[in-house]
Amino acid sequence: MQIKKHKKLKAYSMLQIMGAILIAGILTALAVPSIMKAVTKAKQGEAKTQLEHLYSLERLYFLEFSKYSSELDAVDFEQQTLVTEEGGARYKIEIVEAGTTTFTGRATAVQDFDGDGVFNMWEINQDRKLTETQKD
Repeated sequence: MQIKKHKKLKAYSMLQIMGAILIAGILTALAVPSIMKAVTKAKQGEAKTQLEHLYSLERLYFLEFSKYSSELDAVDFEQQTLVTEEGGARYKIEIVEAGTTTFTGRATAVQDFDGDGVFNMWEINQDRKLTETQKD
């Protein structure tokens, strides 16, 4: 009768597997802040686009009535439904000041993008000057 010898299978040791997991965790921890900045910047594009649209509508209103409007409805701006679990706009658009020669439109985030309690805010004026008034 012959005794069968077991073949030794090549495999990784538990120490090697734990080392690989540790390295992957460290790399992930280093990458997350950069990714969050890119995500926040992409979300800010919505505010800029909406404020540029508001500026165009206000200019058209000004050309017709020789003054800027303080009402979104008067310039035919439709606020998108704000963020829910199904999606929606991340910024609330409003006109904070309007007169015969000036106006200021504001986009205020309805979400705290980085969880620090500060909400991102952008403004645009009659000169089309777009500024970030509060960073998130």
